[in-house]
Amino acid sequence: MTASLDPSLASAPTEGVEALAALLRGRRVVALTGAGCSTESGIPDYRGPGTRARARNPIQHREFLTRPEVRARYWARSLLGWPRFSAARPNAAHEALAALEREGQVLGLITQNVDRLHHAAGSQRVIELHGALAQVRCLDCEAVEPRTQLQERLLALNPGFVEHSAELRPDGDAELALERVQSFQVAACTRCRGTLKPDVVFFGDNVPPPTVEAAFSLLEEGDALLVVGSSLAIYSGYRFLQRAVSRQLPVGLINLGECRGSELMDVRVEAQAGEVLPRLVEALGRA
Repeated sequence: MTASLDPSLASAPTEGVEALAALLRGRRVVALTGAGCSTESGIPDYRGPGTRARARNPIQHREFLTRPEVRARYWARSLLGWPRFSAARPNAAHEALAALEREGQVLGLITQNVDRLHHAAGSQRVIELHGALAQVRCLDCEAVEPRTQLQERLLALNPGFVEHSAELRPDGDAELALERVQSFQVAACTRCRGTLKPDVVFFGDNVPPPTVEAAFSLLEEGDALLVVGSSLAIYSGYRFLQRAVSRQLPVGLINLGECRGSELMDVRVEAQAGEVLPRLVEALGRA
């Protein structure tokens, strides 16, 4: 791998952009994006600066499957959080990545995000490691329903529930007092009356093997990896850094705060993705 950027440049976006451009120029880049790519669109993260002090534990897969009261709590919170989550729009980081793909400098994206903002920005080749909140899936018959449609059914089952305000959370749901959940009515699958789950990978669950294989296949096509807005704290994302290092690919990082494996990366820029990526587009365009 190439020599790492001087640590003094980690907080110097101008020098960092030029170093990233030099690292990536002429290479087929695969981008790995995390929650820090979407915070500038108003979607909170779990591990960004200042987040850990206020974030509660995310929902756990096993608890959602086995405890009806956990499902009721999730859907009650989701009913409140969905309007703001679904109203989020791509920011400059999403748009810059889409531009780099159009120009042939980025092959595609592997994203840990569930917000579909990369699609909205125009990115074409997007592998969603953790699924997307835009749809829900029945755990019994596998039927898929748009989340917008489910929202209407939840509203009909729980009239007046959305009159209360709530703080948006990273899962696309919201903070909500326990007493407000106890009478909440959960919608069932319209096909079989089975249990509905957001079509995402909750904590404690595994990314589907075909998705992992597709992501590794994309990385195999690339000549460089660019990590954007991810702490790589969980293995589902970190393994792609490991694979890139094992292939001796150049690796760049744009992130605020700590990042697992940052010592393995060649260029590290500690700044907001929406600040750095548009400038990276310009710098690569000058080549």
